[in-house]
Amino acid sequence: MNALRNKVMLVGNLGQDPEMKTLEGGKKVVHFTLATQEDYKNSEGQKVSETTWHNIVAWNGLADIASKFLKKGNQVFVEGRIVYRSYEDKKGATKNVTDIVLNDLLLLRSAKGQAKEE
Repeated sequence: MNALRNKVMLVGNLGQDPEMKTLEGGKKVVHFTLATQEDYKNSEGQKVSETTWHNIVAWNGLADIASKFLKKGNQVFVEGRIVYRSYEDKKGATKNVTDIVLNDLLLLRSAKGQAKEE
């Protein structure tokens, strides 16, 4: 019997430059947002574009790669797993967050007008 896996694959554009943090013990983590777009026709036959934003998290080696090579507007392919977490904000309200924790990433296209670094 095959084990079921928590796996997601997305192609989208970075909404911001990756933000790198180094945690206690030297672990590195990068956060960025990724916009995916779905185009469809509504019941009146009009074309509709719907954008969904995803929180992306990369650790250690992938964090280094993401912070070095990715920029706002880049088109990327990401593969990872969905992680649900919650926290309490400063006012005591519970906030629920969905993250995609990366296993792999591939730069597909640089942002328009952006020179590629060699």
